[in-house]
Amino acid sequence: MENTQNTPTAYRSYVAVGDSFTEGMCDDLRPDGHYRGWADRLAARLAAEHPADGFRYANLAVRGKLIGQIHDEQVERAADLGPELVTLAGGLNDVLRPRCDIARVEELLGSAATRLRATGATVVMFSSTDPTRRMAGSARLLPAILRMRDFVHELAQDPGIAVVDLYSAPCFDDRRLWAEDRLHLSPEGHRRVAEAVLESLGRPAAFDWRAPLPATAPPTRAEKLAADARWVRTHLGPWIGRRLTGRSSGDGRAPKRAELAPYEG
Repeated sequence: MENTQNTPTAYRSYVAVGDSFTEGMCDDLRPDGHYRGWADRLAARLAAEHPADGFRYANLAVRGKLIGQIHDEQVERAADLGPELVTLAGGLNDVLRPRCDIARVEELLGSAATRLRATGATVVMFSSTDPTRRMAGSARLLPAILRMRDFVHELAQDPGIAVVDLYSAPCFDDRRLWAEDRLHLSPEGHRRVAEAVLESLGRPAAFDWRAPLPATAPPTRAEKLAADARWVRTHLGPWIGRRLTGRSSGDGRAPKRAELAPYEG
């Protein structure tokens, strides 16, 4: 957030909390085998502001986590680390499931934000993109997504909470900002989210993250059908299988950066 002189606050510690969105799924792989992700990109930019006295970063996010798991497994740990900045994203995995209790999702998300704000940290939250503009069959998700968007904006009445409103950015309708699985961001999508967070923290824009990508020829019908068939076989089928058996892609997976440690990019 900004101080009274409109100079962006200098953050020396940052903890990322959430699910696959924040873990960085489908971005470029780092040498250690982990995905980079927008949170790593954000950390690199913030670290560059402190070349002399250092910058520390932890990423507790794990793919597949529901908001209850994020609340119970990550939030208190993040609070104990005592960072100056926290990003908090969660709830969309709940929304994707039938019979989602959206009131309970809001309760847990609000509780997480309250706990993190109680430490004095600045908290950045997110509204989801609109899946109906790029994914057939996703209209059932829209009422919950819109309700959660309103909810996080209400939380942002606290001046210590900023919201990155991805819903209002039509550039995310472009499939090139999404990985082949259609659920996770592509490297370009992660790059834009990192810039959006920096903007929410008062940094001058390095580029217009809302700008549309250059136009390209649309896929042919045959190309689209082939891509849809590949998606069903490679991504949708396994996802449904995990739901039917009560498994998650994050089962047994540890956070990629569990400790608040110096970050060198």
